[in-house]
Amino acid sequence: MPDSPALLVIGECVADIVRTPGEPDRTHPGGSPANVAYGLARLGRDTTLLTQLGPDADGRLIRDHLASAGVRVLTDGSGAPTPAATVELDDEGRAAYTFAITWTLGDVDRPGELPLHVHTGSVATALEPGAGTVLRLVEDLRATATVSYDPNVRPALMGDHAHAVRRAEHFVALSDIVKASDEDLRRLYPDEAPESAAARWVRSGPSVVLLTMGADGALAFLRDTVVRVGAPPVRIEDTVGAGDAFMSGTLHALASHGLLGARGRARLRTPDPAVLGDVLRHAVASAAVTVGRAGALPPDREELATALTSVTAPG
Repeated sequence: MPDSPALLVIGECVADIVRTPGEPDRTHPGGSPANVAYGLARLGRDTTLLTQLGPDADGRLIRDHLASAGVRVLTDGSGAPTPAATVELDDEGRAAYTFAITWTLGDVDRPGELPLHVHTGSVATALEPGAGTVLRLVEDLRATATVSYDPNVRPALMGDHAHAVRRAEHFVALSDIVKASDEDLRRLYPDEAPESAAARWVRSGPSVVLLTMGADGALAFLRDTVVRVGAPPVRIEDTVGAGDAFMSGTLHALASHGLLGARGRARLRTPDPAVLGDVLRHAVASAAVTVGRAGALPPDREELATALTSVTAPG
């Protein structure tokens, strides 16, 4: 049963049609925000997903998937088809995406209770007209909730590059926690090192910016320090949903330490080093479980606890 105050995730659901050389196509529930919501619920967090989901076979697949973990789903009721993505996996399990998606997020019912925390990102914050709706929701809710953001940049959906950068920076400035991969930051700032961009972002508003670097682990940028954590050794099945599992592991650990919500915001500004280290260990352990199996399938509590035994303390 959920044991924490409500977390609200805003963003897209996507049916991932996964293509691997020499194997039949597989359809998995996906969409970065939906994956984060699913991961949080698997870890026992009381989670609601505000999304756009069609009344079709893919929509039913995703609804059943989310319900199996206990995610509450609020939709705009537009009847638009469920978005889809073709995911091409190379021989090393790395994913490349081709999207068939519209994102409107029309008339939606907000949760009855104000959330402790709001997470958003990916297509939901980049593709109009829905991105503008998401931005307004975040601006309204951040007075009483902490906010996290993952740009999860998709080049095919970026549109005008300068506009995409401005929109990402707007969400960064509104957020308390930002997660981005080194690939995300290279796409946004091709002439700047990812570490430099992350350090610049943390000075623009967030308490912490998390930079993920695949097998090289992750960096946590605070105003006055940088903390590194290594990635545990793991056999990679595919990388689908790895960043989302990192995000759900991060938020789960932050909630456990009381660092989410209006009351936790001040403590998040100056986190105890040991607490931050524990958060990072949960994040990389969660991602490691996910890359070790096919599809965006993050760990439950028992699996996460086991994975943590392979993660060394950050340095």
